[in-house]
Amino acid sequence: MKLIDIWSEKNKQTLSFELFPARSEKAAIRLNKTIDVLAALEPDFVSVTFGAGGSTRDGSRQLIEKLKVEKGLEMLAYFAGYGLGPQDITSVLDSYQELGVENLLVVRGDVPHDQDDFQPHPESFQHASDLLAFIEPRYDFCLGAAAYPEGHIEAESKEQDLEFLKLKVDSGAEFIVTNYCYDSKYFFDFLDRARGLGIDVPLLPGVMPIYSEKMMESLAALCGATITDEIKTGLVGLPVGDKDAVLDYGIDFAYKQCVELLGAGVPGVHIYTMDRSKTTRAIVTRLREEGLLQ
Repeated sequence: MKLIDIWSEKNKQTLSFELFPARSEKAAIRLNKTIDVLAALEPDFVSVTFGAGGSTRDGSRQLIEKLKVEKGLEMLAYFAGYGLGPQDITSVLDSYQELGVENLLVVRGDVPHDQDDFQPHPESFQHASDLLAFIEPRYDFCLGAAAYPEGHIEAESKEQDLEFLKLKVDSGAEFIVTNYCYDSKYFFDFLDRARGLGIDVPLLPGVMPIYSEKMMESLAALCGATITDEIKTGLVGLPVGDKDAVLDYGIDFAYKQCVELLGAGVPGVHIYTMDRSKTTRAIVTRLREEGLLQ
């Protein structure tokens, strides 16, 4: 089912998770256990990432097939087009279409950092808006785009970044999934500015729980998310070296953020699971016990 139909026809706030393909045998075993736990939570859909330069093309398709065919889950397939030529793009999208995938999150993608000899195809698209414009007339996917409430780390300004997002919508994006921010005021400010610019498609906020201090700092450095004073103070107050205490703090913090977002009427919450299940299950269980999610 197309995501825009879930939001409009079912008139509900959705629960969704993000997963990424395993890169080792050990990770694959852990991911399979995670899938069993998360599938039992009956999310409205699950997204699967697509590695830079098509590096996880086969792994992404295999994971999508497992989730859709074996688990019966609705899928949102990422597609990162950087470096890929038109034939590669259509090959991937044809395979997704054959699997019955109806929803596609179209992103530019990053330059592969682990492929020193990587050469982008001379006809590859430089921007997500160009990729959307290529896909929209050729396929019947429900197309989505990504956004950064605090601004993309490469953007010259938030205003320019928002103009680029408007171009994505004008090029075919029917919904938007945002990067996470630890202070929801960034999301609400972004929402107001987007609506003011005429971006009227559903804007789904991403939520990134704190899994460890090291991971939190690494991810924030990559995407430009602000680690708030509230979080810094909260983590300092925990017993030194107590990983479980950090995990519990992360669960509480993400739960409260989901409550705030859902209470404000967002289309749903999209949880970045990092291929883990304990934290996500705890958050979802509490939200449902409080009647905040179906």
